[in-house]
Amino acid sequence: MIDYLNGKLVHKDPTYVLIDVGGIGYHVKISLQTYTAIKDQEQLRLLTYLHIKEDAHTLYGFKEEQEKRLFLLLTSINGVGPSTGLMILSSLTSTEIEQAILSGDVATIQAVKGIGTKTAQRIILELKDKVGKSGSGEATAPLGFLNGGNKIREEALQALVTLGFPKAVAEKNIALVLKKSGGTISLEELIKASLKTS
Repeated sequence: MIDYLNGKLVHKDPTYVLIDVGGIGYHVKISLQTYTAIKDQEQLRLLTYLHIKEDAHTLYGFKEEQEKRLFLLLTSINGVGPSTGLMILSSLTSTEIEQAILSGDVATIQAVKGIGTKTAQRIILELKDKVGKSGSGEATAPLGFLNGGNKIREEALQALVTLGFPKAVAEKNIALVLKKSGGTISLEELIKASLKTS
């Protein structure tokens, strides 16, 4: 099992990074939380989880231990796969997820794309006794504001399509969010808000 990677950050995208470790390039899927946390570090250490299926070996990366722990807890729930786990961690901060689970807030978890009422209830029921015990309680700070130009729109669109949104729906959600925000919004906030727009 690959527990972590320590290497040079070659490419960063809101949904994945490429890390060069000793001349080998690793493609690692990440959440928006990790994307925000790594900023523009040249040398990067990511905690990882290797998901093995018959047709694919996929690496998932996390900047913080709390996020990796939550990902493993979420994916232990029947009906929550790694992609859904990453979607939850991209839509909400680790602290928000833990608070929603501890307070039994089904609506917050259900607001994530692909999570139905039954799955949200199952997550709360099965994880209520497991979360918050070793969490750091730190919320991820946004990167600050960027001008909502074409580049930010394109990157957000690419991220949403990668996360499983149909292109037309993603474009509509992004347009709605940009209209509400007046165009001054960070990439992370734009993606996060678009994930919650239905």
